[in-house]
Parts: sequence; C-alpha cells; structure tokens
Amino acid sequence: MVRLDIISDPICPWCYIGKANLDKALEANPDHPFTIEWHPFQLNPDMPEGGMDRREYLETKFGGKEGALTAYAPVVEAAEAAGLEINLDLIKTTPSTINAHRLIHWAGLEGKQTPVVAALFGAYFVDGRDISDIDVLADIADGVGMDAAVVRRLLEGDQDIEDIRERDAHSRKMGVSGVPCFIVAQQHAVPGAQPPETWAKVISEINEQLTAEAEASTKN
Repeated sequence: MVRLDIISDPICPWCYIGKANLDKALEANPDHPFTIEWHPFQLNPDMPEGGMDRREYLETKFGGKEGALTAYAPVVEAAEAAGLEINLDLIKTTPSTINAHRLIHWAGLEGKQTPVVAALFGAYFVDGRDISDIDVLADIADGVGMDAAVVRRLLEGDQDIEDIRERDAHSRKMGVSGVPCFIVAQQHAVPGAQPPETWAKVISEINEQLTAEAEASTKN
C-alpha cells in the first residue's frame, strides 16, 4: 500500500470538494494502492473558542460583502461540478476547528477517520451545524460507531489539544500554506482540489510502478 496523507480543515470548502473528487477516482479505481491518513490544519488557528459570526468573518476576510460573494462563486461552481450539496446560507457561525481535529485524531485510533471527516463536512456544509460544539461532535462520533460518552468526556478536557496545534505548526514549517494538500508516499505533494482525472492518472502511474517493481523482484 502507498500512504496518502491529507492535510485539511473541515470548514475548508476546497477540502470538501477535494475529498469528493478523490472519492470519485477511488471508486472508479478500486485497485488503487492508497491507505489514507488525515492531518490537522486550521484555517483560523487564532479563532476564539466560540467562533464568530460567519457574515462578519467572510466580509472581514474578503473585504466586504461583494468580496465574499466573489470569493465564494468558484466554490459553489466547483461543488456543483463535484455533485456536492453545499448550503452556505445555513452556516451562521465560523467555528474554531480544534475540537473537530481532536475527534478526527481519535477516530484514526479506531480506523474511522474518513467516515468522521465525511460526517464533519456534511454537518458543516450541508446541515450548517456548529462543528465546534461538543454535542454535535459527540453525535457525529456516535453516527460512525464511536463511543459518544467517551468522546464527550475527552472533549470536555484538554487532551491532545497541544498535539493538534504542534502538528498544524509542523505542516506550516514544511511549507504547507493552504489546504487541501495531499502527500503521496511521504514524498510528492499534490496541492488543491484536483479533479478525479488527475487522481486516476496518479493511481495508474503508481500501480504501473508497483507492478514493475514486483516483476523485477520476482526475476531477482
């Protein structure tokens, strides 16, 4: 198997779109070699614990209402092209994602990272839920078969908060300045929400290389 490390944030629309495009490629190529691991990156590492009003956040970030609308037009277009539902009007708060990243980390210990990531994207972009809220995160954990009571108890404490922050900082030191960022085999970075066709080509090239290596090993 080949490691595919995905650096992302569950409130990043391009991460949501990038995952959908990757999923299409994986479904179309069931012989793909990837084993996937998700890693934390906070778009807003200094976001207050309670988050902030989304309209205020967007207008501050993009220089007013028109700037926000212009910035999000390509997002809506790309989401539609990927066949995704995205209900930006339902999102009232831009949350801190530190707790969501903690949940993703713990899900990884149970082999449930990708289902949790998918559920977080759906909760935020489809249902407009506050994914910094402990009740929401416990409900998401329950939905993928994790122990919601344990998750709730962990979230009420500070376990792994510093670990998440350190991993986020490490990615930035390594040169990651935006997400999604996909790292293939711990060597090759593939930035951005690439189309399924790009992933299909990557999968094909890796499979060819693995086949050649296996044949060479057999001959030796």
